[in-house]
Amino acid sequence: MESTGNYAIGIDVGGTKMAIGLVRNDGRLIEAANLPTESVKGQGNAVLRIRQCIKELLASNHVDISDIRGLGVGCPGPLDLNSGVVLNPYTLPGWENESLVASLESVIELSVRIENDADAALLGECWVGAGKGRDPVVMLTFGTGVGGAVMNGSKIYRGFDGEHPEIGLMPIFPDMPADYSGVNGSLESLASGSGIAVQGKTFGFKDAASIFEANNLQQPDAVRIVQNAVRAAGIAGWTLAHTFVPECILLGGGLMDYQFEAYASSIRSHLDQANLIRKQSISVFKAELGNQAGVLGAASLWM
Repeated sequence: MESTGNYAIGIDVGGTKMAIGLVRNDGRLIEAANLPTESVKGQGNAVLRIRQCIKELLASNHVDISDIRGLGVGCPGPLDLNSGVVLNPYTLPGWENESLVASLESVIELSVRIENDADAALLGECWVGAGKGRDPVVMLTFGTGVGGAVMNGSKIYRGFDGEHPEIGLMPIFPDMPADYSGVNGSLESLASGSGIAVQGKTFGFKDAASIFEANNLQQPDAVRIVQNAVRAAGIAGWTLAHTFVPECILLGGGLMDYQFEAYASSIRSHLDQANLIRKQSISVFKAELGNQAGVLGAASLWM
């Protein structure tokens, strides 16, 4: 039977680090800690470190485990939500084909629920962030990759058998090179931090940040890469707006800390060209919760 405690634990799993937070039932993040993911060491190694981290969070805040409703996890997909199995050899090598839910429940005295990390971030934003009180909501996160999620009727949109739509793999410019999934000119390959960095290596740029800096100095190769990224975001926003007709589109992820206006302006500009939907009613907002969104959204699975 579900606990009626005052807290939940939320975990946001990333390729390089995991954020673990103690969250109160009103959406307040009490305390959070970060651990390296180190997925190549296997799930078992990560689970034991998570258990120890949770013990320390509870002890430092004088919270008993009996007051925890449950443990929620946001994890990069693809996932089998029914079994809790991680099917992702790209972001989490060493974790694939094992049930993260079963692994956690075997060593922690809590029931566990798992969610796609992009969906978890949107759940957080709709609980206590920029999406609160809005519906439908589309969210795009631009970081190492591009994540996407949709909330409709206060529920996460899912495909057949609970599948998460991989919005970041939407083809934008089919004449561009293929990404790791085989899609030519995908949104992720054009507008994510890693995709921008890959494009820049041909011209001697070391990372995405150096490309954005060079773009500010009007370096032609950097300008072309950034223009393609911004235009790709606009096309994606136009497509999603026509597909789901949301009340708002939220933009999150690390890139939005310094590129929100460029990406948002492109989406708004593309929406201005729409004639068959009520474009004036679709707002574009910056996600409010930053790197706390996934932790809060994972915890909200129990609220």
